[in-house]
Amino acid sequence: MRAAARKSWKTYALGAAAVAALLSSTACGPDGGTDDGAVSPAPSRTASATGTTAPVTPSPAPTTGAPQPTATHSAKPSGSGSKEKAPACGDQDLSIGTSYWAHDSGQHLLITATNVTDKPCTLYHYPFITFGQDVDSPLQPMESPAKAVATIGPKQKAYAGVKLFLGGEKTKTYESFGIAYQDPNSNDDGSPIDVALSDEVQFVTVGRNPSVTFWNLDRSEVERFVFKAR
Repeated sequence: MRAAARKSWKTYALGAAAVAALLSSTACGPDGGTDDGAVSPAPSRTASATGTTAPVTPSPAPTTGAPQPTATHSAKPSGSGSKEKAPACGDQDLSIGTSYWAHDSGQHLLITATNVTDKPCTLYHYPFITFGQDVDSPLQPMESPAKAVATIGPKQKAYAGVKLFLGGEKTKTYESFGIAYQDPNSNDDGSPIDVALSDEVQFVTVGRNPSVTFWNLDRSEVERFVFKAR
């Protein structure tokens, strides 16, 4: 009789545990409704996560700021373009003057080129200088390349010096000279034009091997080289 009662108690205990589990799975949710088990909380958390991230995605701040670096970079090439060298000077851009150096015996001539336009231009290399009818044989340079290209703005000047003769040489006298200008590739810019010498100079005496310096923005550099050359 005791064995039957013990078996009946085990059955009742097992049944009570099953009922407790069933009641736990069908307990009411926090909103007063009935939960559907493990599936219900998952959509609830997913919806909560979606609601949290939604305002971040369409935030206007990153979208507006992103193109700004691109605009800044695109402006740089135009800035670098403004640093390009000015075009080569031509006859129409320049006024040419001539003078002697003080205390010189007329053996050297200073040529001054003034930009008479409202835009900069560049004097490349050295001037093609001729005397008389020998326009196909311009003076050779004194091996004095300038350190920088001679770009001159409006009303600015560049200089070149000519060694006319050495003492004791057989010479010829001229009242004008021809001048032409070079492009970056050392080609002449048209035929030499005839330039009258200034009232100060009036005429020049030219020996057998005259020569010329490169263009330079610094007159003292031209002077230094002219009187150093032999």
